[in-house]
Amino acid sequence: MEWISVAPWLLGVLFLVALLAGFIDAIAGGGGLLTVPALLAAGLSPAQALATNKLQSVGGSFSASLYFIRRKAVDLREQKLNIALTFLGSVSGALLVQHVQGDILRQLLPLLVITIGLYFLLMPKIGEEDRQRRLHGLPFALVAGGCVGFYDGFFGPGAGSFYALAFVTLCGYNLAKSTAHAKVLNFTSNLGGLLLFMLGGKVVWLPGLVMLAGQVCGARLGARMVLTKGQSLIRPMIVIVSAVMSAKLLYDSHGAEILGWLHV
Repeated sequence: MEWISVAPWLLGVLFLVALLAGFIDAIAGGGGLLTVPALLAAGLSPAQALATNKLQSVGGSFSASLYFIRRKAVDLREQKLNIALTFLGSVSGALLVQHVQGDILRQLLPLLVITIGLYFLLMPKIGEEDRQRRLHGLPFALVAGGCVGFYDGFFGPGAGSFYALAFVTLCGYNLAKSTAHAKVLNFTSNLGGLLLFMLGGKVVWLPGLVMLAGQVCGARLGARMVLTKGQSLIRPMIVIVSAVMSAKLLYDSHGAEILGWLHV
């Protein structure tokens, strides 16, 4: 267990970063684009940053999930199987990532995220209202819960968008309803990954708990916006976050080559 010493002013900055990230995450996902670099800048190692990011993201996803459940946007009784397989998938992914390199996934991820953004951008009618469901029961739980949960435990960026896409395309839910259900599964996979990181002793608690508080506040505001603004807010946020996330992931993987092509 680590309680790394961080200057009070830096803790304040981390709180504000988490607040903004929680707001974005509740609506469209992608808050890790802000929080992981912030933790690295605070002096944490990459392993500590990823583990501590799981701690703070649990706070945001729990806050948003609780808000959606209390507003009857999500019925937990209908989500038991999805939650169970999401948790198992997340734990399995978090176990595997400690033994396998994720380089191939890092190369493919920008393309997957770009696809999500283009999907919502080029299909403006999708998610406007509930549609016919394509998958039920165990098949849906395996795809949306097990597979995306595994990805979230193994790597993580954009998992919230993948959950939302599954509910829109496979369940036929409208965009606001899909976002609410996605956040419940996102909390589940965050919790599974966090437990594995805690067992490995990688979580740095002081900045993590400060950011958790910021995430709780930001996520509550974001969740409220989802239910009041609905598709008019969620769709552009998903497109923008997907574009920014893709650009960052591409730069992280191929920054030197890109700068070379631009002669910078």
